[in-house]
Amino acid sequence: MCNTAQSADLSMMTELYEFTLADGYFSAGMQDTVACFDLFFRRVPDGGGFAVMAGLEQVIAYLKNLHFTEGDLAFLRGKGISEPFLDYLRDFKFSCDVWAIPEGTPIFPNEPIVKVRGPVVQAQMIETMLLLCINQQSLIATKANRLVRAAHGTAVAEFGARRAQGTNIAVCGARAAYIGGCVATSGVVAARDFGIPTIQTMIHSWVQMFDSEYEAFCAYARAYPDDCTFVVDTYDTLRSGVPNAIRAFNDVLLPLGKRPKSVRIDSGDITYLSKRVRKMLDEAGYPDCDIMASNSLDEHIISDMLSQGAKVDCFIVGERLITSASTPLFSGVYKLCAVEKDGRIIPKINLSENVKKITIPSSKSVYRLFDMDSGKAIADVLTTDSEEIDDTKPYELFDPDFTWKRKEIENYVARPLLVKIFDKGECVYTSPALSEIRDYCAEQIDSLWDEVKRFENPHKYYVDLSEKLWEIRKLLIEEYKGVRK
Repeated sequence: MCNTAQSADLSMMTELYEFTLADGYFSAGMQDTVACFDLFFRRVPDGGGFAVMAGLEQVIAYLKNLHFTEGDLAFLRGKGISEPFLDYLRDFKFSCDVWAIPEGTPIFPNEPIVKVRGPVVQAQMIETMLLLCINQQSLIATKANRLVRAAHGTAVAEFGARRAQGTNIAVCGARAAYIGGCVATSGVVAARDFGIPTIQTMIHSWVQMFDSEYEAFCAYARAYPDDCTFVVDTYDTLRSGVPNAIRAFNDVLLPLGKRPKSVRIDSGDITYLSKRVRKMLDEAGYPDCDIMASNSLDEHIISDMLSQGAKVDCFIVGERLITSASTPLFSGVYKLCAVEKDGRIIPKINLSENVKKITIPSSKSVYRLFDMDSGKAIADVLTTDSEEIDDTKPYELFDPDFTWKRKEIENYVARPLLVKIFDKGECVYTSPALSEIRDYCAEQIDSLWDEVKRFENPHKYYVDLSEKLWEIRKLLIEEYKGVRK
């Protein structure tokens, strides 16, 4: 489960080649060589304009708990790992520096969202778990935010546990969905461990268990008079479901001095039905009874429903959120960007026949530039660690691929995005409360122009390079491609 990073040993949650590579570095006498790795992603899910950073809290818990038992060492011995390296793991102490962009921040392709600096054997070993945490939760947080933006202020609740591809995803996914803007979850473990609000609802089997729909509603109203929600489409929404719900409200709740919470529609043309149901409830004296809608919803269906006048107070989204069904993966990767030798930073680059896979070398900082008048984000800029953007002076942005496209900006604020999380293996960061991360996420997304937030053909938000970083990359490409002798 998502919180097992705090309660269980996930030190072996990696791929075998991470251990064999680390063992190889150790055998080559490179165990103290300092390496810098970037975790970044290449594509925004669903062709969107941005993604949402999530999963850092679980990364922190994992790194705090890194250790290896004798059972772990025995298993690795059986896989051919050398005895000197097993001795190293026996006395293992994490000692890397780690920086990350805080959870809830809008993030963009090719910029470091996590940066690791430390002994190469350690920095290499943690790759899998870092990617697992960041990829999965950033995917779901991004999808949740698309749903929330499509709903234009109407509540969206996450009900995906039964469709999740494993218990870890059910719990992590609920957490990430809440960061992205969902108001509640149906999952008990996520609610218990993270304090996420829950929404209670009736399901069809309850109705089917009774001799009549009316009896089922009355029994439920007696059991949960303060949190009464009926599912009204088991047999016929308009001819039996809503009329029986109103009868049960009148016969059970009103004599108790209670009011119904909501009704839920789970099938049919929900836009049409919601309008009719709203009218029926209002005429019966229940304008305060909300209407919830479910049934394989996504951001496009929600947007269409609202544009057609659907009377829905809460959208319940399950499978298409928890699996991010339209784009079920986040393209995060973990790449070496520099090695330190004799006090010098030696930039490293990964070239490819696919030019989109060419990495950005050197240990880097990430700045987000905000317009001081509008408060909106202008662009992100990657610099070398030795550079600092002075926002008291004009700054020239340029496209790293089409370098003749340039723009000088003034009246801006440059904010560094990467925050120190571990200093020589000691955690120096306190994760905010989940509700604070959620509020921060909404605030930061509001700093993006609406054009960047479009679902279809969003405006490209630029992630530019400083002149110095661009020159380092250019010279390395020329060197390895044989252009420069």
